[in-house]
This record gives sequence, C-alpha cells and structure tokens, in this order.
Amino acid sequence: MLNKVAERLGGLFSLLWREIMKFGAVGSVAYVIDSTLFLLLREGALSHKTLTAGVIASVVATVFSWVANRYWTFRHRRRPGVLRELMMFAIMNAIGIGIATFCLFISHYVLGYQTTHADFIAKNVIGLVLGTIFRFLAYRYWVFSEELAEDPNFADTPGARPARGRQAIPGKGAVKGQDIHRTGA
Repeated sequence: MLNKVAERLGGLFSLLWREIMKFGAVGSVAYVIDSTLFLLLREGALSHKTLTAGVIASVVATVFSWVANRYWTFRHRRRPGVLRELMMFAIMNAIGIGIATFCLFISHYVLGYQTTHADFIAKNVIGLVLGTIFRFLAYRYWVFSEELAEDPNFADTPGARPARGRQAIPGKGAVKGQDIHRTGA
C-alpha cells in the first residue's frame, strides 16, 4: 500500500516537473520575444506610448507561447476543441498581461519611475514573475486540463489513471488517444 502511494506520488511529481521545465523553456523564449520587442517599441515607434508598447510585445509573445505550450509543454493535455482552448488561453493571458501592465502602470504613472530601465523592471521582472505564476496554474488547471494518453512520457507515468468509463491497458494508463484525468481529482 505504502509503495503504491509512493510510486503514484513519484509519478505525479515526475510529470509535474517535466511540465514545469518545458513551461520554463517556452517562457524563456517568450520572455526574450516580449522583452526585445518591448524595448524596440519603447525606444522607437512607440516611445511616448509605454503601455501600448508593453501590450503589443506581450501579445506577440503570447501567440508564440500558445503554439509552443499547446504542441509541446502540454501536448498530453490538449483539448479536442482548439477554439475553446484558444479562448481560454487568451482569457488567461489577458489576465497575465493585465498583471504585467498593472505593474508597469503603477511604476510609470503612480510612482513616477519613467526611465526605460524602470519600465523594463516593472513589466518584465516584477510583472513577469507574478504573471508567470498565474499563467502556469491557469494553463495546467483550466486551459490544458484534459490529460491524454498520447504522450509516451505520460502513458508510462505511475499514478496516471484512466478516465472514468475507459478501458485501461495494463502499464499504459488508457487506450491510446483517449483522455486520462488527473490523479486525486
């Protein structure tokens, strides 16, 4: 009994750790896209529209992030309805962008820190940390919430259980192509 619990917890931790590492890799690339574009816009065409530059940079990075997270990080959790998933992703990212933009607003307009360096720190450091925590939880539990047995790494993960009403294949979690729900849900 205790071995099964330990095996299940180990499998769940392994799955979560892989998701966090992939999410971090995607986030790192999105961060470079967001930061670079923000600085280019902030110092160039939108030098007098700091918030607009921040939102445009975030939206471009978000589009990259959706594609990468859908087809790599959470590929075993994709919803069959792409449009619904995209809408949920857009809503959660709008909230995440709002968090970063709010941090930029407070710094730039309320506290009066109006240098490029201060704007960057407010949006791409403080706002990013707060927004990233929110996004990971939102993606995992609301956007990419369906667990599928299609990911070979997931299918062999101890602790995965087949969806209600689905037939399990011993050692595989569920019949290929059918969804699996989180353990403990």
